[in-house]
Amino acid sequence: MPAIRILAAAFGAALQLAAAQSASAAETPLETAVAKGAHLFATATFGGNGRTCESCHEGGGKAPGQVGDRKLPSLLNAAAIYPRFSRGAGQVITLEGQVQSCIKGGLAGTPPELGSSDLVAITAYLGSIAKGQQVEIGGAPK
Repeated sequence: MPAIRILAAAFGAALQLAAAQSASAAETPLETAVAKGAHLFATATFGGNGRTCESCHEGGGKAPGQVGDRKLPSLLNAAAIYPRFSRGAGQVITLEGQVQSCIKGGLAGTPPELGSSDLVAITAYLGSIAKGQQVEIGGAPK
C-alpha cells in the first residue's frame, strides 16, 4: 500500500509539473510578442523621419510625452480605451488603427499591415502596460 501512495504522489507531482510547463509554454508566444513590441516601440523608425514611438511617448509610453509644444498623455490605458470615436477622423478607431496612424503621421513611416507580427507585437506591448487599468471603451487617455 505505501508503494501505491508513493506512486500516486509521484504521478500527481508529475502532472502538476507538466501542467505548469504547459502553462508556461502557452505564455511564451505572448511574452515574446510583448518583448518584440517593446523593442519596436523603442527602436523602430518604420522607414520614416528617424523618430521612434518612444521619441514622443516617453518611458516606453508609461509617462506623459510631448511633440513640440503639444503634450501627450501616457499610453498606460490606451489598450483599455480603444476602440473609440475620433472626431478628427469622423469614425471609430481601433488601437491597431491608432498605432498605424501614429506611425504614418508622427513618424512619417510606413505602418505595419493589420494582422502583421509587428502590429500584433506593438499592440501586445500596449496591452501589457495597460494591465490593471479599468476598461473604458471610448474613455479618455490618462
